[in-house]
Amino acid sequence: MFIKNDNEFICINCGKKVEKLKYTSRDHCNHCLHSLHVDITPGDRENKCRGLLVPVNVELNSKKGEVIVYKCSKCGQEVRNIVASDDNRDEIYNVVKKYSRGV
Repeated sequence: MFIKNDNEFICINCGKKVEKLKYTSRDHCNHCLHSLHVDITPGDRENKCRGLLVPVNVELNSKKGEVIVYKCSKCGQEVRNIVASDDNRDEIYNVVKKYSRGV
């Protein structure tokens, strides 16, 4: 069950202020694309891990559009989040480029 949780925050990876998304829950930094491993169910903030989610790829999903693939730096779990409308396109390109090179 999706729980709307759209709050502004300061990114712990890049330190920039991240504004509310306004049309759905904000779940990652739109500047550097990093996130925190805080949800079990989208928006619930009940995951105890709290590790940094590092973007490792961007996939195209036929139903959801572009999806960022993350790997948690603490527990190693893979997590996926939909690309937001205001995400940094240069960062998306950089993530895909690194993935294609196997970095």
